[in-house]
Formats: sequence, structure tokens, C-alpha cells
Amino acid sequence: MTSLHMLQLVSPALPVGAFSYSEGLEWLIQTGKILDECSVFSWLESELLRGQIRVEAASLSPIRDALLKWKINNTSEDKTDVINWDEWLLALRDASTVRIQQRQMGRSLLQLLTELDHPLPDNSHGFSWPTAWAWAGLSWNLSKSEAIQAYLYSWVTNQLSAAVRLVPIGPTRSQTLQCNLFPLINKQSELLLIENPHNIWTGDVGATLAQLSHAELYSRLFRS
Repeated sequence: MTSLHMLQLVSPALPVGAFSYSEGLEWLIQTGKILDECSVFSWLESELLRGQIRVEAASLSPIRDALLKWKINNTSEDKTDVINWDEWLLALRDASTVRIQQRQMGRSLLQLLTELDHPLPDNSHGFSWPTAWAWAGLSWNLSKSEAIQAYLYSWVTNQLSAAVRLVPIGPTRSQTLQCNLFPLINKQSELLLIENPHNIWTGDVGATLAQLSHAELYSRLFRS
């Protein structure tokens, strides 16, 4: 049976502000690079196969191990290990706006977990989204595979939420696209569970350029 905490973690009602970001999707749509349902699907598929999201998902397992060690021992060395993972992932993000997004969402999730009696060992909130997600998975006893699967699913959901507001596909077709991506999400989750994140290559230059260019749009619905 699916954990209720897993459902809570992927819920659109999770108060972390994910709905307010498009991660460059808005720029791609306004510049005509994504026009319809087919191109939205192709974009999501390519990111799941070659995007930065894969590195973050693969990092959830070692970050969780580092968090567990910190939780048990509560030493500065253990915290430093978590910090190193967190800063490495942030450094891989070329767009400063995405780094700000990762920090804001991570801080919001850690604040929520503190309110739910799951604070970090030193009660800090200064970690990014992947680290906060790994802590949520550990605190709520999700399996590593569940945490990775939910991470990818949540990212797809947020991208489709943005696409519905920007592309004339409608919520019903959006759900169809999401269902069509389930096999790929499952496959990638299995692969990334055992993959060393330091060995993963990415080929999402287009996503990086879109994220860097989003702040330059004359008008936009989503935060940069």
C-alpha cells in the first residue's frame, strides 16, 4: 500500500510554493519552442532521460544516508557531509534563479517538517529542496525507491501544472500526459536508485538556457 506520507509529500497542497515556478518552461513556450501537447510531452520525456532532475533524484539516496548518520551521531563532521552534498547539487544549477528556488522550497519544507515534529538535528532550515526531500523521506519512513519515484512524479506534476496555464492542453489532457509518463518515471526511479550521481551526465543545455532567460521576459506568470 502506498504510504499516506508519500501522498502528502507529492500533494499540490504542500505549502512550499512549487506552483509558482516554471523552471524555464514559460520562456520555452513564449519563444515558440513548446507549442502543444506533443511538444510538452517531448520536453518532459527528454528531461527525465537527460535532465538535471536525474542527478538530484539519484542523490536522494546518499543524502539520506548522510542525514541518517547525522541524526544518529549529531556531529559537525556528519553535518558537513550533508552540506557538501547540498552545495554540490546547487553548484550544478547554472541559473541563480533556480538556486534561489531550490533554497526557498527546501527552507519551506524543512519549516513544515519542524512544525510536524521532524526537525533536523540542529533545527536548521538552510538546505535546498533535494536535501529537504531526503529528510522528509527519512522522517516519514518512506523507502528510498518511494522517495525517488515521488521526487520525479512531483517534478512532472509541477511542470504540467505550469503547462496547463501556458499551453492550450487543458487539465484532462494534462492527466493523460502524466499517465503516459508513468512507465518512464518508474524505470528511471529503478535506475537512479543504484546510480552514482557523480557518474551521471546531463544533456539539458536547452533547459539551462531557458532558466537563465526566464527573468528577461517582458511579462511572466511565474517567478524567476
